[in-house]
Amino acid sequence: MTAFDRDYCISVFQKLLGADSTTGQYEAVETVLCSVLDELGVSYFRTHKGGVIADLGGQGDPLAVTAHLDDIGLMVRHVNADGTLNVCPVGGLYPFYCVTENVRVYAWNGSVYTGTVCRTPNSIHVTEEELRNELGDFRKNVCVVLDEDVKTAADTKALGIDTGAVIALEPRFTMSNGYIKSRFIDDKACAAVLLTAIKTMKAACLTPNRRVYAYFAVYEEIGHGTTWLPEGVKDILAIDIAPTGPDQNSDEKKVSVFAKDSRFPYHLGMARELLAAGKAAGADCVTDIFTPHYGTDGDASVLAGYDIRHGAIGPGTANSHGYERTHIDGLENTYKLLMAYLSC
Repeated sequence: MTAFDRDYCISVFQKLLGADSTTGQYEAVETVLCSVLDELGVSYFRTHKGGVIADLGGQGDPLAVTAHLDDIGLMVRHVNADGTLNVCPVGGLYPFYCVTENVRVYAWNGSVYTGTVCRTPNSIHVTEEELRNELGDFRKNVCVVLDEDVKTAADTKALGIDTGAVIALEPRFTMSNGYIKSRFIDDKACAAVLLTAIKTMKAACLTPNRRVYAYFAVYEEIGHGTTWLPEGVKDILAIDIAPTGPDQNSDEKKVSVFAKDSRFPYHLGMARELLAAGKAAGADCVTDIFTPHYGTDGDASVLAGYDIRHGAIGPGTANSHGYERTHIDGLENTYKLLMAYLSC
């Protein structure tokens, strides 16, 4: 098997992070992705609602391998009287995982403004004890404060910011001793692994053992990323993070084969094939179950009514939907399993 190009994977990951893509806001990240696919010489097309599907060639019952490009984030619920923004989450984002984060606010007129997610009141020095210890709540004591001289709702609306404006969180990528820390490892790191595999196949003129589509979806975080599939697809393999935590087998340096999530079990036959591929490739591989708050785009395709098998793999990742952490070894083991499953 061709070695995993760690530098390329991290470089592509950072390119994808550089394009804000809160769910629904996909044009910029798709432009970045398509430029990468163009460099690799891979044919692709964009779906009507958003999403990019690359054709990796091969003959036989088609397999769709999917990784998503959309991120969790915020949206303006309404503009407060003092010009700050009352916000609601887009995807599974909790206040305690984003308070104090820097953000970019995308106004309706196309302008982009910076700001910060803040508690209200926002200083421990002038806050009563009972408020100081209270968890943040988007509905009543968390807001976005703009880096603009606004004092009233009218001031903020004059900037083009109003209900429905999209707000993107700063990723804050860093890497130390092999550990990767960033927002949106879910799932841009997995998309980078898939692109690294595509690079390997193109460079070595390798053809998959069956027809393979690489499906970069953009609505996974709200549940309908892959509710449409190319004609004839028989199986779907999601590459997504494997959350670590108490009672979990997943590990930041390993790849997990998913047995079940909060919706239902994954296809047993496909899971066995993935485990066999991981063993053949020498990947450090474990099985795991993710409940009560987890699903992948493989689930979306099954629920859309497709007669397909579905499976999922991914690197162990800590602090899911917050400031996440994984390890380059986890990405490499995911790559090894994927390449083995495609018989390249």
